[in-house]
Amino acid sequence: MTDSSLSASRPVNTISVRAVWALLLAIFAVIYLAALHTPPLLDDADASHAQAAAHMAETGDLVTLKVDGIRYLEKPPLPYWIVAGLYKVIGENAFATRLPNALAVLGCAWIAWLWCRRAWGDRAALYAALGTLTTCGPFLYTRFFIPEALLSFLLLLALFCLLTGLESGRPVRFYVAWAALALAMLAKGLIAPVFFFAAAIPLLLLSGQWRRWRTLKPFSGLLLFLLIAAPWHILAGLQNPDQGHPIGNHPTLGNVHGFWYFYFLNEHVFRFLGTRYPHDYSKLPFAAYWLLPIVWTFPWSLFFPAALVIAWRTRHSWLQHLRKDAGQTVDFYLDHAVREDVATYVSRLKFRTRSAWLLGIFAGFTLLFFSISTNQEYYTWPAWIPLIMLTSGMLAGIEETSEERREAGIASGTFGRRWIVGAHVVYTIIGLTIVVFLGIGLWQSRQLPYVSDIGTLLAHRAVGDYELSMSHLFDLTGPSFAALRLPAGIAAVVLLIGPVTGLALRMARKNIAATTSIALTSAIFLIAAHIAFARFAPMLSSRQLAETLLHKASPSDDFIVFGDQSDASSVIFYTHRFFGHPAQLVMERCSQHGNGSSLLWGSCYPDAPNIFLSQDQLATEWGQGPRHWIFAQDTNRSKVEQLLSGRLIPVQTIADKTLWTDRPLQ
Repeated sequence: MTDSSLSASRPVNTISVRAVWALLLAIFAVIYLAALHTPPLLDDADASHAQAAAHMAETGDLVTLKVDGIRYLEKPPLPYWIVAGLYKVIGENAFATRLPNALAVLGCAWIAWLWCRRAWGDRAALYAALGTLTTCGPFLYTRFFIPEALLSFLLLLALFCLLTGLESGRPVRFYVAWAALALAMLAKGLIAPVFFFAAAIPLLLLSGQWRRWRTLKPFSGLLLFLLIAAPWHILAGLQNPDQGHPIGNHPTLGNVHGFWYFYFLNEHVFRFLGTRYPHDYSKLPFAAYWLLPIVWTFPWSLFFPAALVIAWRTRHSWLQHLRKDAGQTVDFYLDHAVREDVATYVSRLKFRTRSAWLLGIFAGFTLLFFSISTNQEYYTWPAWIPLIMLTSGMLAGIEETSEERREAGIASGTFGRRWIVGAHVVYTIIGLTIVVFLGIGLWQSRQLPYVSDIGTLLAHRAVGDYELSMSHLFDLTGPSFAALRLPAGIAAVVLLIGPVTGLALRMARKNIAATTSIALTSAIFLIAAHIAFARFAPMLSSRQLAETLLHKASPSDDFIVFGDQSDASSVIFYTHRFFGHPAQLVMERCSQHGNGSSLLWGSCYPDAPNIFLSQDQLATEWGQGPRHWIFAQDTNRSKVEQLLSGRLIPVQTIADKTLWTDRPLQ
């Protein structure tokens, strides 16, 4: 009997669903739920997006997002609706802001488990859900308020309902797919239907299912899609029409266009082409772009080579069972005559094959799409879970085939097992290497005092100009590492024990225990990583400066940011109710000089509050009227000190940011 026939004939696993979900929910709780309170909201996108949700919660305006009183037209509303609703129930805080992202990851784990269980069995389902909850990328990119987790859940739900609808013929599944797709568009924009149809159409063509196009409910389903997705787009366009004055000195924009132009063309088409205005998005280097998904899906990406090898070795059967009539030959039935229900077996094979194609096409298109557009590190998130699901199906298949061969007394090794063992060896080597570096850091910092403000001790080497998520790790010094002794110690212990134990289990052919040990090791490592992340809070968030303002300022005072609002967005979020009026920004309004500002377009509307100050205006108003407080990051510190020389009263410096006022404090 061949490996392929053994894999095809393996029985359904009998892993307890209750035990599986007890484990999954425990891991979710310790990694995600326990981390929702800390650190406080971060500067830049995190607190900026939270401001938009707070505006919705406080004003009831569910159409036009606003940040610091200015229209924020570039994002669809669904994530902000959800967070605004939570703000009304449990208050404006970090927990409410991050809860939807955490639940979206749990939703992705549920879809991965449900889908893989149907396609590959219980073991693959367990691995797919564990992989979703314990990989680096989903953990890292739920630390701040972005919609990728919600987008990924909704797209997976839509794709799963499409595939199961084709299998069962139930119209309700197609309607759920259309509804999920509409919500995905309200979460992230036009890329949602683009990604969905880029995967669905090839599958329909390859499988011959396009002939059943009427069963997809294209007319009533499209109507449902429009009923959900269209109203907000229409209302946003009506509330934010074209304006009759130009954007600064920009040579091509002419008059300020309204929402429809800005959102559909500038934020979608021009962003993809790299011609968006303002030009504040970059493109990752080619090597970094293709290597980072391996980092974000680590440690499960260690099994990618095995999945690719298995896929290549079985390439002759890629189209087998994909089409309706494939596999139903007389020889096929004779080969499987011992089965009680060959038709059910064929149906399962078809679903498995179509799942592999759909997930593979979807992940591949997502990766290729962003490789030719402007991109950021987390844009490929929708591809991560499908890659983990495909790898989990492969991994479970190799393990089960190996176990069946052993039970059947077949001494020869299973093809693919050596790749799995090799991946576990590599995992052990990586873990021990990290342990060595952590040990060196712990030893060098053993007698150094703990300093809570780690930012004051970093080297500021500016690796990658801080555009990469982990750039600050390269800034660590001996004194700064002293603040990370606890998480470093936890990480060192778990990486010393976990991979070695897992490898021993793998060599003893205790496969489920070995693979689960990877997830448990990763879970504890991510807990340590979160503790370390929270220690960076003074650098990443300005909450402490906001607390100072709440204790020392008066509501009638003016808060000024020297730079863009994103530089101090957490201060604005935590103090906006206290001050009751927008923060002022020292930057040019409606000008090409404001290229880095996300508020550029909204600031050009005639009803926008006058929050922009020139440097001359700041110098004139400083010390006059109500008390002024000014915030600047280190990049602008020298400019503030030069412009207001002799008239600055230092209040507080934390990490790389400083707060001053214009008159002595009592």
